[in-house]
Amino acid sequence: MRPSQMMTILEREFVSAREGHHTPVMMWGPPGVGKSQMVSEVAAAHGAEVIDVRLSQMEPSDLRGIPFREGDRVEWAIPSMLPDAARHGEHGVLFLDEITSAAPSVSAAAYQLILDRRLGEYRVPAGWAIFAAGNRQGDRGVTYAMPSPLANRFSHFEVEVNLDDWVKWAWDHGIDERVIAFLRFRPELLFDFDPAHNPVAFPSPRSWEFAHRALAKFADHGRLLVGTLQACVGPAAGIELSAFVENLDRMPDVDAILAGNEAPVPTEVDLQYAVAAALVGRAIRAKGTEGAKEAWGRILEYAGRFPQKEMGVMLVHDMFRAVGNELFSVPQFNPWALEVGNLMLEETGEYRPE
Repeated sequence: MRPSQMMTILEREFVSAREGHHTPVMMWGPPGVGKSQMVSEVAAAHGAEVIDVRLSQMEPSDLRGIPFREGDRVEWAIPSMLPDAARHGEHGVLFLDEITSAAPSVSAAAYQLILDRRLGEYRVPAGWAIFAAGNRQGDRGVTYAMPSPLANRFSHFEVEVNLDDWVKWAWDHGIDERVIAFLRFRPELLFDFDPAHNPVAFPSPRSWEFAHRALAKFADHGRLLVGTLQACVGPAAGIELSAFVENLDRMPDVDAILAGNEAPVPTEVDLQYAVAAALVGRAIRAKGTEGAKEAWGRILEYAGRFPQKEMGVMLVHDMFRAVGNELFSVPQFNPWALEVGNLMLEETGEYRPE
């Protein structure tokens, strides 16, 4: 399940909690693919709180509560971490992260909470969704096989990495355009984790965000930059990103492109990805300004000049996902789309010019 699809599922399950037909969701996936972040973003979009419960760090009594005597009866003190409508709000997410790392005795204590939305006298507020996440057994994390009674209390989804979804997220969150360009150039490095070697640092959607931060802090410290990038995404990927960044001084003048002046299209593929990412970044920064459509038009004109039309299509695709439907109203859009469409039809043999 690609992240954009998973976000839709989480969104609808969140809304369904208040409508009375919510099903707890279990997300499976390797470390660093963004499972926790997706949950946080869905809750944030609704202004709701996320209560992150790490079952791997608990004893059964931590979840069930502590017994105390009340007259001739024994009552249970409800843990304050569990959702309470008065303290936490009517709507929110109870997130059971790293659930596959929980000891079986703790998992057993969670059965009733997950399916029946209660623990003894405690009840999960009606508007709260229950999401969980964990690594697969082959991911070399500390994992237990999920007991069948617990597994049967969830709907299960395996989260995959997807470059287009990550690029959309990266533009929305201000990730350095050099990192985006590099991963467009080397898409296989978005996620490269070999459980057999159990690396400490490796490329993942999460660690590329760390690389973005490293570029912001150490770009002017040449001797430190390579090492800090390697510390984020691993030795090989760190060296490649550093070399990619060093070569960007040969990139065409982006200001000249936006001014409508003559600017060459690089012959090197890595620089083509770099200039495409830089232009998408400029398109985003132009949104909402008086000169936005003029800037977007110049970018569309340049997109049509790439020798490989797929490169121009990628540029416009990323720009559309970043700026939205306003792009369709730019005068240069229809001629660009018509030219690209005709060329693609011609290449497939479905179109023959007279």
